[in-house]
Amino acid sequence: MAEWIDVCAAGDLKPGERKIVATDVAEIAVFNLDGELFAVEDVCTHDGGELASGVLDGDQIICPRHGARFCIRNGKVLSPPAYEDIETFPVRTDQGVVQIDIE
Repeated sequence: MAEWIDVCAAGDLKPGERKIVATDVAEIAVFNLDGELFAVEDVCTHDGGELASGVLDGDQIICPRHGARFCIRNGKVLSPPAYEDIETFPVRTDQGVVQIDIE
């Protein structure tokens, strides 16, 4: 069963922006990529460091520590030194509020 939690008002997350949300499950980064919303766990699978402060290059987040790349659309790892995908979470906008499903 879904467990939707509020992130922010939809207007507060503009294209190109991201927001980090602390949940019981993990720190989750929510990205607005040209009007599409994506959410990933804010942890690099290479060494456990935070990921979301890295550069966003199209739909790829680049780890600020060692340069591993991940697709924010599906969590797939795209370059070493990471070899494991990151977790993704469903995102929706409901009554003007961005929400993520942490179930």
